[in-house]
This record gives sequence, structure tokens and C-alpha cells, in this order.
Amino acid sequence: MIRLFLLAGEPSGDRLGAALMAGLKTLTGGKVSFAGVGGPLMEAEGLESLFPIEEISIMGITEILSQWGPLMRRIDQCADAVVDMQPDALVTIDLPEFSLRLAKRVKSRSSVRTVHYVAPTVWAWRAGRAEKMSAYIDHVLALFPFEPPYMEAVGMRCDFVGHPVVTEPVASAADAQALRDDLGIGAAPTALVLPGSRRSEVARLGPIFGDVISRVQTAVPDLAWLLPVAPAVRVQVEAMAADWSKSLHLIDSGDLPSKRTAFLAADVALAASGTVSLELAASNTPMVIAYDMNWISRHIIGRMLRVDTVTLVNLVSDTRVVPEFIGAKCKPDAISDALQSLLLDAEGQRDAMIATMDRLGRGGPPPGERAAAAILSGLGRAAH
Repeated sequence: MIRLFLLAGEPSGDRLGAALMAGLKTLTGGKVSFAGVGGPLMEAEGLESLFPIEEISIMGITEILSQWGPLMRRIDQCADAVVDMQPDALVTIDLPEFSLRLAKRVKSRSSVRTVHYVAPTVWAWRAGRAEKMSAYIDHVLALFPFEPPYMEAVGMRCDFVGHPVVTEPVASAADAQALRDDLGIGAAPTALVLPGSRRSEVARLGPIFGDVISRVQTAVPDLAWLLPVAPAVRVQVEAMAADWSKSLHLIDSGDLPSKRTAFLAADVALAASGTVSLELAASNTPMVIAYDMNWISRHIIGRMLRVDTVTLVNLVSDTRVVPEFIGAKCKPDAISDALQSLLLDAEGQRDAMIATMDRLGRGGPPPGERAAAAILSGLGRAAH
């Protein structure tokens, strides 16, 4: 029996953890047990979470500092649990501010094998993190094919296991047209608005995106807008978007099918930076990316940034076809111009989106199963 302690701290990590657990159960014939912290998807796979993941799902420098005490207490609690359990491996999933501190404490008190799922973005900023984490991380599971060399260069094992976006369902053209008909859009040109799923993101990007909508609507009066809304920010978005456009339609994105249908129904998208660019690429929806952060984070991260683009489609496809407006460049006038240009000609992004999906593992084994196989290999265990 293989015994693992898993930790995920936000919904995306919960999805990765659940797929990993399913893959491990398949490859071991069920001879695996789990403990740790996770969300509802991991709990459905058999995990009893030590506490709700919402307690550690915090992003941003100032946000983390404001919750420093409670976060450190949860790290101590998890470290004690791992050391007491002595599992075959500790598997931390993303959330590096929490996960890597936990792994470091566990390693200082035990010889438990440590696996970190989702390589930190050392290729983008803070390159020194790879060398630092090599002192207490044995094995890294990477979502992107260009990441292993960064980890291997400092002595960690690193396996590219594919990105979960390649296994998520894409809506049908019939569903997309049905949504357009239900909303009374018909064949009108349509744009998605995706200002983020966290309250802090929506508060910061909402006014900028609202200004963009107003400017583009003036130039393209018949343009319809779709705004998929996560349940956690629905009230906030409804209040903010009340006067953005009479052609704006809010869509509940609480379930994946409705979100994917909205993605496919749109001709173009204006989106916050992040994994959403991959979701749009999976639906073959051309995009403009924009993002801003608080003043402190903007200046700290801006000085450390090592790449000329942060848009994942640009990075994976090794192109720069997706226009992006980050930090000080996140201005309504420039974003509006780019979105209007995209409405006129969106074909330039198609090849890059196809290449992105192929390079992330589309058509191959599911990422959860690949991650499970990599963990078993690292433990010297063969799949059944």
C-alpha cells in the first residue's frame, strides 16, 4: 500500500489533485491511501481534508502578508501531520508560497520524499527559486514542456506531465449557437469579457474592462458581449457591470459546460492574464490579454520579470501573436484598439492556438495519469 500526503490550496489545485488521485488508484489497482488538504473534488476521490482549502487560497504579496500568522499556523499543522504520518511522499500542488514552506519544514525534520506539482514560474521571474527549492524538493511535475530543463539544471527530477486543459471538454457548435439564439444574439459579432475570478482581480480590472467595452461599443454598435461570472464574484460583477453595455449578457460559469459554451460562442475575447488563455485556445477563441496588480506587486514583479510575454499561448507556441497589456500598459485606449483590430482579423492566432494544445499533450494520456506514473516511477514502484 502506497501512502501519500497531498496538499492543494485552491480550486485549480483541487482539480489537479483529484485527477492525480484517480490516476494513482488506476495505476496501483487501488493500493494507495491519501491524507492531507484538498477541496471537494479531492474529497470525492477519498481525501479527508484537515481544513477547508479556502483558508490558504491567498494570492498577492500584500494579501499574503495580511494573513501571515494564520498561514504559518496552518503550515505548522500540516508539517506536524506529515512527520507523524511518514508517508511514502508529500505531494504539494501549486500554491508555492504555502507549499514550498511546508516542504522545507518537512524535509528539515524527516527524510520524506517531496514532490511539487506545477513548477514555479522560474522562467518568468525569480530564477533563484529553482536552486533554493532543490534543497528540499526531490521531484517536480511540470505542466509545460519547456520547464524541465530549469529544474534539472539544479539537480531536481522533473517530468512534463501535460496540462489539464487538454482533457477538459470543449462545447459543440450546436450548443454555442443555441446559446446565441437564447440570448437573442443570432449572428451578431460577439466578444467575451473575462476580468478574473477573484474579488481583487475583478475590483482592479473591472473598471478598465468596462471602459474598454464603452469605447469598442461606440466603434462597433452591433457587438454583443458575454461575461461568464464565477459564483464567488457574481454580486460584485453585477453591481460593477450594470451600466457597461445594454448588449452585455452575464452567464453563470459555475459549471464547466456553460463556461465552455460561452467561450465557443464568442468571436474574440478580452481576458485577464492566466490559465484562461489556454482555455480560450482550447476553444479556438482569439484573445487580447490584459492584467494589472497593486502598485507594490507591479514594481517588484516588473523588475524581476525575465520574459517579454506572460501570455501562455505565446510562450507555449513560441510566438507573440496574442496582444497583451500588462501592468502600466493596461490602459483602456490601447486595449480597445487591439480588440477592434482582432474583430477585423483574428486568423493570425489560429495556428498558435492549435500548436499550444498539441504541445500541452492533446491526444496523449490524461495528465493526471501521467503525473501518477511519474510519482510511482520516482518511488521505484511499477504501475499494475
